[in-house]
Amino acid sequence: MNRPPEHPAIPAPKIGVLITNLGTPDSADVGAVRRYLAEFLSDRRVVEIPPILWQPILRGIILRTRPKKSAHAYAQVWREDGSPLAAITALQAAALRAAFGDSVLVDYAMRYGRPAIGDRLRTMKAAGCDRILIAPLYPQYCAATTATANDSAFAALAAMRWQPALRTLPPYYDDPAYIDALKTSVEASLAALPFEPEAILTSFHGMPQRTLELGDPYHCHCQKTARLLSEAMGRELVVTFQSRFGRAKWLEPATDVTLAALPGQGVRKIAILSPGFSADCLETLEELAIRGRETFLEAGGTDFAYLPCLNDGAPGIEMLQLLLRRELAGWIAAS
Repeated sequence: MNRPPEHPAIPAPKIGVLITNLGTPDSADVGAVRRYLAEFLSDRRVVEIPPILWQPILRGIILRTRPKKSAHAYAQVWREDGSPLAAITALQAAALRAAFGDSVLVDYAMRYGRPAIGDRLRTMKAAGCDRILIAPLYPQYCAATTATANDSAFAALAAMRWQPALRTLPPYYDDPAYIDALKTSVEASLAALPFEPEAILTSFHGMPQRTLELGDPYHCHCQKTARLLSEAMGRELVVTFQSRFGRAKWLEPATDVTLAALPGQGVRKIAILSPGFSADCLETLEELAIRGRETFLEAGGTDFAYLPCLNDGAPGIEMLQLLLRRELAGWIAAS
């Protein structure tokens, strides 16, 4: 049917795939870090304290002191192409673009900072995407990560008169493809080491103990990932949790406490990995690879190796292609 001449242009229908990650400041300077932390720590899924109590603490104390310390940490790992998390996530999106054909548009966004999830969704809609798969790259489900990324996408759709259809990627903490990708990556990294680790630690991002008691499955997902990876590799793995913040009780054992204790227990050669992160970031490159190393060596350790995340390497990209193709089933055929 011919459209009337005054009819607005209509882009060809497309399917969108938006991979998302936590976020990052725009630069490693104090002002950018303060803006990022203000957004991140104001999310009520991240800090579950009533705003009337939390915001005076955040604005009056934390945002006056923490940005300088965090900016110094970011400066130690900042790359020429930006923050490691944003740069690697962009590379992951680029590696996925050719996987699904010309009718599928693949992009990336950050929950906090830029590019924002809402902005990317609106761009996809304008480009003709009437079906969009949101893919939070968190293998283990947590309300403070997976759920808040989905919340941001749903909020963007709530403001649209003509909404695209939406799907979300489920957590994949026990998916055989994910476990196999981890095994392949970890074993390749171990084979390249000049020493044999006496222990291998799997350090997951910590969460307050209260989240487990309220029913968040994150702790159980982390434990199952480590168990399945241990079984696949045929060797024991030590599970720890990093990045404690504030005075509340957090999931244990703590990574930093464990690193300080191991040499005294006769373990002086270790490797550590972070299966909960899909891309290396501040928490892996600065907290573990730099400060974790210092803690372990100062306690009497002799050999320390941080094993990189899946990042945009072949095992991780092949795994993501499989998971995303599974979630796109029907949509790809229909297009």
